[in-house]
Amino acid sequence: MKAKLEMTAAAVGFLGLVGLVTSAAAPMWRVSAFIGANLIVMEVLWEGLWMNCYNQAEVRMQCKLYDSMLILPRELKAARGLMVVAAVVAALALLLAALSTRAATCCRAPEHARAKNATLASAAALYLLSCLLALVPVCWVAHGVIREFYSPLVVESRKRELGASIFVGWAACGLLLVAAVLLLVSCRRRTHPEPRGSYLKDGDGLGGGGGGFSDKDGDGSDDKDGYGSGGGFSRTSSSFYKYHEYV
Repeated sequence: MKAKLEMTAAAVGFLGLVGLVTSAAAPMWRVSAFIGANLIVMEVLWEGLWMNCYNQAEVRMQCKLYDSMLILPRELKAARGLMVVAAVVAALALLLAALSTRAATCCRAPEHARAKNATLASAAALYLLSCLLALVPVCWVAHGVIREFYSPLVVESRKRELGASIFVGWAACGLLLVAAVLLLVSCRRRTHPEPRGSYLKDGDGLGGGGGGFSDKDGDGSDDKDGYGSGGGFSRTSSSFYKYHEYV
C-alpha cells in the first residue's frame, strides 16, 4: 500500500511539473475580449510570459518575442521568474521522491530507513513550495485581468479575458498539492510502529542462535545437548531428572 501511494505521488507530481512548464510556455495568459457593439472579429491577441501572438482574419497566426521586459505589466514580469523557480523546485521534489521510494534500488539497508523517510518528507515540502510559488503569479495575473475587465476606465479594446494558461496553472498547482499530501500520508505510515513480533531480534531473551526459544535448565545453565544452539525448541529439565543425575 505504501509503495502504491509513493508511485501515485510520483505520477501526480510529474503531471504537475508538465502542467507548470506548459502553463509558463504557452502564450495564452491574457486573451483579447470580444465585447462591445462590433460583432465582427477581425483580430485575436494572445499575451504570454515570453511572447504575444496575433491571429488576423485569413492570415496565419504570427508570434513575436517581447523586445524588452519593460513593456510587460508587473504581474507578468513577476510571473516569469516565479514560474521558472516553481518548475525547478517541482523537478527537484520529483527527483527526491523517486530516490526515497521503496522501489528505489539505492539505500535499501535498514539503517537508511530514517534517512529515506526524511528525504520523502523533504520532497513533500518542496511540492508544497512549488505549489505556492506557482499559485501566486497565476492568481495575480487572473486578478489583474478581472480588475481591468470590469474597470470603466479601461477602453473595450484594451480589455482582456483569462487565457488557457491560467487554468492549466491552477490545475498544475492542484496536482502538486495532491502529490505533497500523498507523500505526507506515506511518510506518516512509515513512522507508525510495526507489530511487536517484528522487532524481536536474535538473543533478545528468546534464543541464542537463531531460534525463538531458550534452552536452559532450571538452574539457569545452558543445555549441553545442543537443542538450544540453533533449533528453536526449548527443553526444560525436571527436578526428578536432576535428582537421579547425582545418584
